[in-house]
Amino acid sequence: MAPGPDKNPGRIALAHQTYPLVKSFARILFLASFPLTAFGQPSVEPSLWLRDPSISPDGSTIAFSYQGDIWRVPAGGGDALPITTNEAFDHSPVWSNDGKLLAFASTRYGGSDVFVMPATGGVPTRLTFHSNGEVPTGFSPDDANVLFYGTRQDDARNQQFPVGGLGELYSVPVKGGRPVQVSTIAMQLARYNPAGTLIAYHDRKGYEDDWRKHHTSSVTRDVWTFNPATKEYKQLTTFAGEDRNPVFSKDGNTLYYLTEEKGSYNVHRMPTTGGPSTQVTTFKEHPVRFLSRSDNGTLCFTFRSEVYTMTDGGTPVKVAIRINSDGRYNPERVLGVNGNVNEYAVSSNGKEVAFIHRGEVFVTSVAEGTTRRITNTPEQERSVSFAPDGRTLLYASERKGSWDLYTTTIVRKDETYFFNATVLKEEALLTTLAEEFQPAYSPDGKEVAYLEERTTLKVLNIASKLTRTVLPGDKNYSYADGDQWYAWSPDSKWFLVDFIHTEQWINQCGIVNADGKSEVIDLTRSGYGGGRAEWALGGKAVFYYSSRDGMKSHASWGFQTDVYALFLTKAAYDEYRRNKEEAALAKEAEEKKKEGEDGKKDEKDKEKKGKKDEEKKEEIKPVVIELEGLYDRRVRLTVNSSNMSAAALSTDGEKLFYLTSFEKGFDLWQTELRTRETKILSKLGAGYAGGLMIEQGRQAALLHQQRWPRVLGHREERAEAHPRQRRDEPERDRRARLPLRACVAPGEEEVLPRGPAGCELGPVQAGVPALPAEHQQQLRYGRTAERNARRTERIAHRFGLLPRSTHG
Repeated sequence: MAPGPDKNPGRIALAHQTYPLVKSFARILFLASFPLTAFGQPSVEPSLWLRDPSISPDGSTIAFSYQGDIWRVPAGGGDALPITTNEAFDHSPVWSNDGKLLAFASTRYGGSDVFVMPATGGVPTRLTFHSNGEVPTGFSPDDANVLFYGTRQDDARNQQFPVGGLGELYSVPVKGGRPVQVSTIAMQLARYNPAGTLIAYHDRKGYEDDWRKHHTSSVTRDVWTFNPATKEYKQLTTFAGEDRNPVFSKDGNTLYYLTEEKGSYNVHRMPTTGGPSTQVTTFKEHPVRFLSRSDNGTLCFTFRSEVYTMTDGGTPVKVAIRINSDGRYNPERVLGVNGNVNEYAVSSNGKEVAFIHRGEVFVTSVAEGTTRRITNTPEQERSVSFAPDGRTLLYASERKGSWDLYTTTIVRKDETYFFNATVLKEEALLTTLAEEFQPAYSPDGKEVAYLEERTTLKVLNIASKLTRTVLPGDKNYSYADGDQWYAWSPDSKWFLVDFIHTEQWINQCGIVNADGKSEVIDLTRSGYGGGRAEWALGGKAVFYYSSRDGMKSHASWGFQTDVYALFLTKAAYDEYRRNKEEAALAKEAEEKKKEGEDGKKDEKDKEKKGKKDEEKKEEIKPVVIELEGLYDRRVRLTVNSSNMSAAALSTDGEKLFYLTSFEKGFDLWQTELRTRETKILSKLGAGYAGGLMIEQGRQAALLHQQRWPRVLGHREERAEAHPRQRRDEPERDRRARLPLRACVAPGEEEVLPRGPAGCELGPVQAGVPALPAEHQQQLRYGRTAERNARRTERIAHRFGLLPRSTHG
């Protein structure tokens, strides 16, 4: 049974689970119970989630990874003993040929490095020191070196150069020393034959998940051999699915490996020279994993997370392994909900933020950081957003094996906010056999848009429960979750979408009627594409991103983007084209006209009208699209192409704010669109910038080092003030990956960023820096203004907040 909500806001209790791969992330120990038999001896209960079993050359002992430690157990079963107890994640043990040493990978110094230690236990010796992760795969025949796979430096002559995600094979001396590249090819689980004349391995052609089952494509793995003397590579398997994890027989003439050729992963064998394969194991439904072999012919592997041994032609035998432990890891762990936020949404009144943390929906108040857990399910939730009235949350959830749409609503009318509501009600909004996610309310709250089967844009009418297709699925292609884009128009009648033409594989921006009866209108019409179009000026214009004028990615990766605006009516375009003087005169005339109309009424009528206008919702004008001359009303808004993260137009269309990295790190820039004057509005120097949005009449930049922005509440700022840091990470880089925020007050050159190390900065005028939050407390206890100014300047220099010209 899942635990109930924790009484401490902003915290979550994790249910009793096992996390075999990531010990540092809520590590929970599985304890097997051992009831006493009539003879007073404990009976053997299965110990699950055992990984990386490796049988010793003499076939007597099995080393394996469990709960982030390396253990060893007799091959016949019995009590397992840990031989590593470090808090880091230790995995992938490999025996030396004489059975005296074990090589393994460990994260005890940050990244995954290769270590070697006595097979009976002892102090490990670190062999690799590279920042990228590395995993040992075998020993040289004389046990003088350890083979390992890692991504260090590809050979420029490699046909796949400069692909960074496909590693290389290296060898490092057991006693320590400089690693040597054996091959620039991505050779995984590589092992020598007994004679040392061949290396068997499986290749890596792409980025597909290692754990995916029944995968057939051009990037599935194949078994190869490599001759170190002649540099000859030979492909042994041609099955369209997965072939992997080869191991040699004692005489070196046979290769055993795992393949899905007959259905699920099973052990097969074939001659080392290639040829037809013979099936060795016949397990059904679930895959065989982690194959190893001893010199006496004993095969060792896992099936359904338990360890098995067998000989070729024999019957698989489950190894009864007992893990006796004192349970140093609690079955439940309370975690603060700070950071690691996958996505977020701000309520319409700006007082609440909904976010996804560990697959659950939470809501936090912006003012105090009071946090409420909304969902508590074993399934994942995502794509959370608020209804326009702020009383309903909309999200997708994977219930019963299918992604569907759900809502949670505040029940009591006298309660306004989720973070302190007493009664909430969850309901299924749309449940079908198809996959539905990425939902979004229409601005009028009457309909919900969503994606069906990843690429089809559909709309659900909440009142009638009827659905309609707006953009067919053949207009897009999805590589990964979240790579599709659409945006409701302010009047709930149109969509901005990304789409591809049937004749070309180039992303374009389009506009399509929400009634589902019209074809999409191409807005960009560019060979260099466009994407992520957003509405501007209340629906009079749209802006989007394109690389049509910046650096092009013709030969490889790397391109620069610009922001473009497309005015939907001639009147909106003419208004934009006014110079600064013309715009000021037009604004003055409009204000005088309004004053004249108001002057015709007495003060009492004006008061009544003002109150009614405040209570009355702002009228939403219908979006008008004048197709004639549409493409002549395209304007490039940015003055320089750059590595841009996000942009936003001010509500009056006078300024463009954008996050880009002209210099080191991402900064907040501003362009006055009428004068084209461009400047850095806030020098942030962030390692990565996440997004930029207009919120409650102000522009707010949300920056982060991870893929998704983090929640910016009271608790979040306090938690990030002293983040956990890697020992080998420079101080400048540690600051760069912290969340930052910058706000721009409309009509004023005032920035309110939350800066490095969780610093909360005050107003910045004319380049004068404000003081980080960690030092603001001292100012409240009698410091003079002069001393405060000097201290502020010193801190600003430290964090790089002053302009370059004023740096010492």
